[in-house]
Amino acid sequence: MGTLAGAGDPRDTSGPRDTAGTHNPATAAEIMSSPVYTVSPDTSVEEIAGLLGTRRISAVPVLEESGHVVGVVSEYDVLATPGHTAAEVMSRTVISVSAGTPVSDIRALLVDRRIGRLPVIEKGKLVGIVSRRDVVALLTTEWACGKCGQPARGYDPPENCPTCGGSGDFTLQEQSPGP
Repeated sequence: MGTLAGAGDPRDTSGPRDTAGTHNPATAAEIMSSPVYTVSPDTSVEEIAGLLGTRRISAVPVLEESGHVVGVVSEYDVLATPGHTAAEVMSRTVISVSAGTPVSDIRALLVDRRIGRLPVIEKGKLVGIVSRRDVVALLTTEWACGKCGQPARGYDPPENCPTCGGSGDFTLQEQSPGP
């Protein structure tokens, strides 16, 4: 089974900052998980189920020897599709995004297509994966108004503070780990 292991949280949230000092997680590259656990077409369904369970992930991309994504095996595929290997149970229609795809487009694809994750592809190769969980995590992003300190939640800082009307001076508030 071909898997790529990563230590700790694989997300890189140290992306570009604008002149106001705020961080705007606007693209797939900034919220994707990387490296990605993957399997080959001949990986057994039992091995895939074990990987999904031990890594607490809901799906794995299937890569051919050249590194191209040829499918995705989800928990649903493991449970509902008869077969013994990834090639037999995988979903062959793969919707993917590039590293520069805006989060708003990713959200629309996940919702409109009712899918759980999107492989991130650059130059024909898998570089990461964005899941619903990655996008939902952005909902906890909190921005503080530089004028009055009022917090606002969302993907991007608001144009104007809902409390004082201040504009353009919002800073990202780091969220403490844990519940």
